[in-house]
Amino acid sequence: MKQLFSILPIVAMVVVATMALAQQPKKVPRIGYLAGADPARESARAAAIRLALRDLGYIEGQNISTEYRYAEGRVDRAPDLAAKLVRLKVDIIVVAAGDLEILAAMNATKTIPIVMTGLGADPVEAGLVKSLARPGGNVTGITNLSRELGRKRLELLKEAVPRVARVAVLYQSTSPSSVLEVKELLPAAARALGLTIQSWELRAVDDFDRVFAAMGKQRPDGLYVGGGGPLIRTHQKRIAAFALKSRLPSVGTGEFVDADGLMYYGADRGESYRRVAYYVDRILKGAKPADLPVEQPTKFELVINLKTAKQIGLIIPQKVLGRADKVIK
Repeated sequence: MKQLFSILPIVAMVVVATMALAQQPKKVPRIGYLAGADPARESARAAAIRLALRDLGYIEGQNISTEYRYAEGRVDRAPDLAAKLVRLKVDIIVVAAGDLEILAAMNATKTIPIVMTGLGADPVEAGLVKSLARPGGNVTGITNLSRELGRKRLELLKEAVPRVARVAVLYQSTSPSSVLEVKELLPAAARALGLTIQSWELRAVDDFDRVFAAMGKQRPDGLYVGGGGPLIRTHQKRIAAFALKSRLPSVGTGEFVDADGLMYYGADRGESYRRVAYYVDRILKGAKPADLPVEQPTKFELVINLKTAKQIGLIIPQKVLGRADKVIK
């Protein structure tokens, strides 16, 4: 009997401790979201990724939380923003930006997993991962082959507007991936299609008016908007407005066609957002970034903005229109 009474306090303590542990709130994973653009321009992508995460069972404010930081087109802000996310002890950093912002996150942490969203260049070539199959560090995610699709975009622009002979290419010279595209990849593609490339360099916001004025005097037949570089990604509306005013048929990124550019050809954006959510899910469940292969797109989409075509007095050939996956009216 004495033994029973001596055991009872211990049992009671164990029960109380177990109840206390059960009542403790479960740790909610925290995602750091480092965007190259501003909140307004990033809202559609962020919302799509949030929805894709919800489809996997992650509900914002319940079993996952997100800390958003925006570079607003200024790469020089990325290191400080990445460092702040690290100090917040986030579980994963999703980088919705290009190579320079990814490098800023890599410099800020060697341990927190970093997920790329496909806005950069070839991640192996840029030194972000060792290989696509085995990234090897704390970085993984998707690469959208944006730069490698330049020939196809020029080809579609030529098919949509057969009269096109001279194409102005707008690019950010401080973005290594943009420079490589303009200097090495597009010229060969243009020659094969019988097109002449006129490249126009942007370094800072103040360059837009000067470049637009000079481009207007040259009177190109079409406009190719390079996807690399936060300066261009942040000023899609401004570029599209110039193309409309100049009645220039244009091709660019997905965000560009949404901003009233004429055409987009590239990775299926919806599928890309779902794959970003997949990486977040796998890592939260214990997978190591080093062991998660970087994925290339398997689905591509052609988007044509008919509203823009009408505004610049252009009739898209039916053979091109019939291949479009999405038409904006």
